[in-house]
Amino acid sequence: MCTLKVIFVCCILIMYGINIANSFPSSSIDRKDYPFPFYSRADWNADPSTDVRPLITLTPYVVIHHTYEPPACNDTAQCEAAMKSMQDYHKSLDWGDIGYNFCVGSEGGAYEGRGWEVVGIHAGKANSISIGICLIGDWREQLPPVQQLETTKALIEEGVKRGFISSDYKLIGHRQALPTECPGTALFNHISTWDHFVPQFEPPPLKKTHK
Repeated sequence: MCTLKVIFVCCILIMYGINIANSFPSSSIDRKDYPFPFYSRADWNADPSTDVRPLITLTPYVVIHHTYEPPACNDTAQCEAAMKSMQDYHKSLDWGDIGYNFCVGSEGGAYEGRGWEVVGIHAGKANSISIGICLIGDWREQLPPVQQLETTKALIEEGVKRGFISSDYKLIGHRQALPTECPGTALFNHISTWDHFVPQFEPPPLKKTHK
C-alpha cells in the first residue's frame, strides 16, 4: 500500500514538473551565450502564465514598443519591478500574462516576457506572427540610451541565430499595426533607419473556413 502511494505521489510530481516545463519551453529561458545581460521570468518573479499558445517559427515580424508607464528603468532592480508591474497590469486586462515577448531596460538588460515560442498580446493582428519587444520608458521625445538600443538589436540577432526569427524578418513599430503613438515618435523615427524596417504592416490573409 505504501509503495503504491509513493508511486502515485511520484507520478503527480513528474506530471507537475512537465506541465511547468511546457508552460515556457526550455529554449526560451536558456540564457547561455547571450552577448548582453539576460534575465529570465524566474529572475523577476513572474507569475505563471494562463495564456500559453505556441508561436510560429520562423517568425516573420518583429514589433517594437515603448511604455508611458512604467518609466525608464536604470538598474536591474528597477527593471525587474517594471516587469512585474506590467505583468500585473496586463493580467488585470485578462491577457493571462505580460503582453510582450521581451523587454529591454535602459541599463542594457534583456528581460524575458513570453519568450521566443509563445504568442504575445501586444499588436493586434500581428500577435501571432511576431516577436514583440518593448523598450521600457517613454520615447516620444527622446531616444533610449545607446545600450538599450544596442541590446534590442542584439536580441533580434539572437532570435535569428537561434532559429526563432526569420532571417528576412520585417521590423515595424506598434503604431503600424494599431492606432497608437507607440513606440514614441523619437524611437519610431530611429528604428525606421534599421535594417529590415518596412513602412507598412501587411496582416496575414484570413483563413477560409470550410463547412
